[in-house]
Amino acid sequence: MKLHVVTGCTATGKTEWALRWAEANRAEIISCDSLLFYRGMDVGTAKPSPAERARVPHHLIDVRAVTEPMNVASYAALARLVAREIEGRGRPVLVAGGSGFYLKSFFAPVADEVEVPAEARARVAALLAAEGLPALVAELRRRNAPAGGDLGGLDVANPRRVTRALERCVASGRSLRELAEDFARLPSPFADWEKEVTLLERPPEELERRIAARVAGMLRAGLVEEVRALRAAGLERNPSAARAIGYREVLALLDGRLRAADLESAIVKNTRALVKKQRTWLRTQLPQHRVEALTSN
Repeated sequence: MKLHVVTGCTATGKTEWALRWAEANRAEIISCDSLLFYRGMDVGTAKPSPAERARVPHHLIDVRAVTEPMNVASYAALARLVAREIEGRGRPVLVAGGSGFYLKSFFAPVADEVEVPAEARARVAALLAAEGLPALVAELRRRNAPAGGDLGGLDVANPRRVTRALERCVASGRSLRELAEDFARLPSPFADWEKEVTLLERPPEELERRIAARVAGMLRAGLVEEVRALRAAGLERNPSAARAIGYREVLALLDGRLRAADLESAIVKNTRALVKKQRTWLRTQLPQHRVEALTSN
């Protein structure tokens, strides 16, 4: 069994490359984009159009209401099921997308076996409410004292990550180092699949132009109206979706926190920042791969 994977930064042209490759090889596509799961998030995600999806079968698009968050363990289980179904039809499997957290599920373990009970979550939440983030960090360091207080590179300025880390330590009675060692021994969901990975790249100046054109096109296509409708449907009950680039800026506009004249430039700026992070992730986390350099005709 073999997985073909194509990835790259936002606006490199993964969708069209994937379509052409899949058509040429009679493949089916499994989406690996953390926002394409959600119904109604179309314009701001550059979701493949109905016409594009008619060209090639796509999977794991529009599988959740916008109020139903996806997690990586659920995604990996769904992706494995779909991949086996495609393979059973005798067709190649092409994974396409640039969401690093989900992409990594094809190459490494995705979820540990720690179950965090409600009581542990409540204890950590109460400490955060009473004493703030520094108290959580201090407690986390205390629980990791046997490891010299090493928190494994955890971003201690990020309340969500510190909270999740402390919850897992409280629930398991183990240090972050011990949990990481346990996690590293778990099998990958796709350990029994061969992988062929292609990374798409474009010259920086060309990518800049494509980002600007993409944002302008989204706004012309009705991004503001899409976000307004999604807000009414409960978008903000799903923080991951509501914080996505394009959506968070429009929400700020609708709330009066961003001027209409600044909307396009804000989305472009934040997209550029995302691309910078994606480049770092792809450079440091992507397994052995080939690079395909793309340029506009």
